[in-house]
Amino acid sequence: MKLPAVTSADIRRALLLRREIALLDLRSEAAFATGHPLFAANMAIDRIAVEAEVRLPRKDAPVVVYDDGEGLIAAGSESLAALGYANINTLDGGLKAWRAAGYEVFEDVNSYSKAFGELVEARRHTPSLSADEVAKLIADKANIAILDVRRFDEYATMNIPGSVSVPGGELVLRAGRAAPDPDTTIIVNCAGRTRSIIGTQSLINAGVPNKVRALRNGTIGWTLARHTLDHGSDRRGLIGPFENGPANARDVAYRAGVRHIGPSDAAALLAQSERTLYRFDVRDEQEYAAGHLPGFRHYPGGQLVQETDMAAPVRGARIVLTDDKGVRADMTASWLAQMGWEVYVLEGGYDGELEVGPPRVLPKPDPAHRYRRPYEGTEVAEQAMQAYLDWEYGLVEQLRRDGTHGFYVV
Repeated sequence: MKLPAVTSADIRRALLLRREIALLDLRSEAAFATGHPLFAANMAIDRIAVEAEVRLPRKDAPVVVYDDGEGLIAAGSESLAALGYANINTLDGGLKAWRAAGYEVFEDVNSYSKAFGELVEARRHTPSLSADEVAKLIADKANIAILDVRRFDEYATMNIPGSVSVPGGELVLRAGRAAPDPDTTIIVNCAGRTRSIIGTQSLINAGVPNKVRALRNGTIGWTLARHTLDHGSDRRGLIGPFENGPANARDVAYRAGVRHIGPSDAAALLAQSERTLYRFDVRDEQEYAAGHLPGFRHYPGGQLVQETDMAAPVRGARIVLTDDKGVRADMTASWLAQMGWEVYVLEGGYDGELEVGPPRVLPKPDPAHRYRRPYEGTEVAEQAMQAYLDWEYGLVEQLRRDGTHGFYVV
């Protein structure tokens, strides 16, 4: 099939004007990580059949496919067309043309979420402690609580000694139980930088009474400083918000421009078939499985902020979040709004009929085609870890050169 061609300038214009566009890189994830436009989303050609209908809910949304000269366009567009996608275009000249136009190319995965995290730290001067400083606090038995904001499976693989698993979207909901003494210093860590920055700033934004610090460079920084990690831990933070946490979270969302809607408003959004609408339940997996609103996909809040390109590849779409306690949806929405999304928090709806069952999980890609993150697993070369940190530190300047992001920081 012959596809309409759009230029690199056309794509840039769509991004600047906040029109809907799904810019899909058809290469393997490993190839995608070597370089891509900021708002490109990876959908490898062999993943279209299992991913497209979950990640691209509107069949007539504008889709632009590209490769880097590998000859993937014909087969990829045919796979999308076979699933009913009706507005498929190709990037004229592919990634080579994007580069030739002088536009920025970003490495790694989840690049714009990570770049946003770096911008938050630069704008808000998010406080942090080095690995050596945290190690000394642990050795001195200081009054600290170390909260690991990664997925629980990442935490169980390796963690800072004495830390507790509190995935990022849960922080404001669980910090009061994890650190009930306001004199306790809360230390937030992830594997690298993004989730610890966002987590630390979430608690600060929501007005937690404790002093909060990020562990600078996460488990990567801990490893590079020659400190020992624990393995197989299973400590989980329990629900217990700090005083005024829920009200403060709502205020944070309001200041970020998030709108709260009821079920009838949500139905009206869904009925607007000319716009793409993503609906996410940002609670934890057990809560979702016990009962969730029909049509809402499970995506924990912290991971949604970290992996926005994976969850919602249609840039310019709308997002509705739900959470029966409100706090997690408010905090997650506040970050998505600052990342330039039109985002809503759904209030109510849980008194009606709920669906029961575990979330739908997309099968993992072939390990041979997957990009190995420099912050995952226990056998990563120190050189790769340091190179990854150096890359992250350069993202704010790269955002400035690119100029399409539209991010703001409250």
